[in-house]
Amino acid sequence: MDAADGRLPVWDGGGQLLRKAFPEHWSFLLGEIALYSLIVLVVTGVWLTFFFQPGMGEAVYQGRYVPMHGVRMTQAFDSTLHISFDVRGGLLIRQMHHWAALVFVAAIGVHLLRIFFTGAFRRPREMNWVIGVTLLVLALAEGFAGYSLPGDLLSGTGLRIAQGIMLSLPVVGTYVSMFAFGSEYPGVDLIPRLYGLHILLLPGVLLALVTVHLMLVFYLKHTQWRGPSRTNRNAVGKPLFPQFMAASMGLSFMVFGVTALLGGVAQINPVWVYGPYRPDVATTGSQPDWYVGFLEGGLRLVPDWETNIAGHTIMWNVLLPAVVLPALLFLVLYAYPFVEQRLTAEGREEQHLCDRPRERPVRTGLGVAGITFYGVLLLAGGNDIVAETFRISLNALTWILRISLVVAPVVAFLLTRRLCHALLEAERQRLAEGEETGEVRQTLEGGYESDHRPLTRFRPGAPRRLVSRPESRTGKPDREPPAPAPRHR
Repeated sequence: MDAADGRLPVWDGGGQLLRKAFPEHWSFLLGEIALYSLIVLVVTGVWLTFFFQPGMGEAVYQGRYVPMHGVRMTQAFDSTLHISFDVRGGLLIRQMHHWAALVFVAAIGVHLLRIFFTGAFRRPREMNWVIGVTLLVLALAEGFAGYSLPGDLLSGTGLRIAQGIMLSLPVVGTYVSMFAFGSEYPGVDLIPRLYGLHILLLPGVLLALVTVHLMLVFYLKHTQWRGPSRTNRNAVGKPLFPQFMAASMGLSFMVFGVTALLGGVAQINPVWVYGPYRPDVATTGSQPDWYVGFLEGGLRLVPDWETNIAGHTIMWNVLLPAVVLPALLFLVLYAYPFVEQRLTAEGREEQHLCDRPRERPVRTGLGVAGITFYGVLLLAGGNDIVAETFRISLNALTWILRISLVVAPVVAFLLTRRLCHALLEAERQRLAEGEETGEVRQTLEGGYESDHRPLTRFRPGAPRRLVSRPESRTGKPDREPPAPAPRHR
């Protein structure tokens, strides 16, 4: 560092940045897993572009995979088989790319859940939450575009479903479908168009938003759990250099290593088993990647509702689960930070301390209800597989899932809220009485009582003093009178 600073203004220009404190907790690393998965995606994706041909022209396979010899297929599927069987290390890189995509979407989702349940979306981080939700949307679009490129039977079935969703749009559906496919389905333009989106436009927007997201994290400072010497006015943790940077680099190597291990030993998306896509062939038991499974589940649960208006057919069984439901879902995600702060009046001051989920029973209940709603839809996306595996009626399972989609989130909300209140009550009792020592004493009246001692160990964010009983629906914990946070960070 001294040698570099003697030649370049390293310390003068970046000294304050290098000394910036980052609080310690395993949940704060979820966003970094997403970041390093994105790096794996970029590196492996660049390598795959050297060999992949995004064409829908006809080709006859003559590669090393003997069962496919002489089979007619698209140029995209032919190049995918070439990467998998003829290019040295091609199958490993291709599977690493696919696994990294799944980890990337999962890490963003879990990271958003951590932010939601701890209240890290509140002022001044509302825009960072909006950016995070936008990154999730772009990750879903990027994953679907990449998933559709090989031109195999499974991805072609997904594209056929996507075309049906486009056609379900009232009035403009046929125009949207023709614009996307360039002609009648399947056309010859879609894969080249998806390829441009997948390797250029969507990654560019993703990388730009990730950069802005990280800049805001540095500027606004990281949230932290409540504890001794931790307030809204400071950040207690490891400095960026060298402690935090060393730990972060170790995590990056773990992400790279796990992704390489999965790519080497866990088969995923074996397109040679599915074969090339043909519009006159349908697959049974086909499932999309998990992150769009909730759309598949919605399509399977909604009954065959249609309405004819002025010569136009509105297909509610497709429009509601595939267009309206996702739009409402992400609208709620975008709006939630502003709605909660409006209801709790917390938007007037900055919040840099994390809430524990039990301290916000309503918010936690809503989050668990949302997860339950998503889980029912995801399970419905594989209802045929579940019915066949457990040898139950597919129609009966579908009705059970329809009812569960309405009832299960409500039950989950009520149970979660009750559990949060019970945990808070148990915590108040432990703070008031201390923890049991295992010893029993006899009282002067002849009775027995357990002995207690003051608490000495606390979990991150746990109060060191009694927490007030929640008087509002959100169950806000006791806090000291707020002090204005300094604007310079």
